[in-house]
Amino acid sequence: MVIVSCCRRRATERLCARIPIPVLAVGTFAVLAVASPEGHRWTAGGTGQPAEGRPAAGIARSYEAQAKRILDAALAGNDAYRKLEELCDDIGNRFSGSQNLDRAIVWAVETLRRDGHENVHSETVMVPKWVRGRESLELIEPQRQPVPMLGLGGSVGTPPEGITAPVVAVFDEQELERLGKQVRGKIVLFDHPMSSENEQHGAGYGSAVRFRGAGARLAAKYGAVAALVRSVTTRSLQSPHTGGMGYGDAEAKIPAAAISTEFAAKITRLQKRGIPVTVTLKMEAKLHDEPVESANVIAELRGRERPEEVVVVGGHIDSWDVGQGAHDDGAGCVTAMEALKVLRKLDLRPRRTIRVVLWTNEENGLAGGRTYAKDHEDELPRHVAAIEADSGGFRPLGFGITLADETAQKIATEQLREILTLLEPIGATAVQVGHGGADIGPLRPAGVPCLGLSVDMTHYFDVHHTHADTLDKVDPQDLSKDVAAMAVVAYVLADMPGRLGQPVE
Repeated sequence: MVIVSCCRRRATERLCARIPIPVLAVGTFAVLAVASPEGHRWTAGGTGQPAEGRPAAGIARSYEAQAKRILDAALAGNDAYRKLEELCDDIGNRFSGSQNLDRAIVWAVETLRRDGHENVHSETVMVPKWVRGRESLELIEPQRQPVPMLGLGGSVGTPPEGITAPVVAVFDEQELERLGKQVRGKIVLFDHPMSSENEQHGAGYGSAVRFRGAGARLAAKYGAVAALVRSVTTRSLQSPHTGGMGYGDAEAKIPAAAISTEFAAKITRLQKRGIPVTVTLKMEAKLHDEPVESANVIAELRGRERPEEVVVVGGHIDSWDVGQGAHDDGAGCVTAMEALKVLRKLDLRPRRTIRVVLWTNEENGLAGGRTYAKDHEDELPRHVAAIEADSGGFRPLGFGITLADETAQKIATEQLREILTLLEPIGATAVQVGHGGADIGPLRPAGVPCLGLSVDMTHYFDVHHTHADTLDKVDPQDLSKDVAAMAVVAYVLADMPGRLGQPVE
């Protein structure tokens, strides 16, 4: 998952914000922005549990009947899981620059047209193209053994014969700095476990993922010939997790790969016992010199009174090149698509337009979100809100919100807390202050309120960026609740007389 956006300027994102877009998988930090507890406050119970007995007031009271209709319809049955089947099983993973992503864009346009939406089209976006190629990692000493690995997106490759070198395991930057030039000519392993604290909100991600993003740059500074990182997860069955990395201002670019948590721990144990470890790393990875064409996908439910004003809902249609991209972020895409369809089936046409945007290239560049903001620059003052779903298709807990203006943030937070009382039947009443999304981040400087669908992330990082991010990990009932939550909030924001973040006269 993960984000530079309204939420990305925290934690690890600060470390990597200056890495050039062509080599940094900015979107891989999307979940970091969603998950990191730093600067976030959970309200309305703070746990994602219903606020028992609290009456809906003001804005919410005006929409109780509509919200009940939406919840009942979405939970009774919808096409979100069927859509996700088609996206995952018929197309598969959808990496930037791949034929699968091109097929997914065509599928999305055709599907949204079949659902009867207005203004369905795609908008061209130029994206980086990084190709993984064949890759392997083998333990040579103290015994020969293959090591589960995945190259990191944006990494350079190795020579054809690979790189054979001793491994030095470090816990963090400070340990690497103490070793200094002792790592010259060696492969540095960053064995920094992800904390399991507050897993529901993915709180441990921020501390661990920084080595995936910047490990190669840090190691190259001291003359290392390659970098390995412990996969960013709290649970593993020898599963390596890929993700984006960048070289920043590094003078030397060295190959970088993630290995399973089990093997990272083994190498550290051997090192502590004084047993030398040598590996051979082979990677054909290559970043193409020129960007290639991709597209964002757009569809609308046009507003009945103020169609020029827009509430955006969406997810990113690209994924990493492993697994099926089911939770990251096929689930977010179909949640937005189906939320619009539920409203259309119920003939609930709000005052303003609700626009689905399926962004491209979130995982390794954020070109989709940036291009949308640029192409729609003149229209941004009429964007009333933007909602992104990019934390997986798990049980919804509530919504996060962030605005550029501090006063508007306080007003919007109270308004959102009130609106979410409508979601008490599904327990999605929590408000996370400071949480939006990667693709909608470029809209924030224009004053657009950025919201993120918050879900129970307890098991998100079990499959995040792995071969195991497949359809069978998505619960259809949880996905339906996500659809219901997004449909209700999008409808209220698009129909309420005033704008989110503005005082009620």
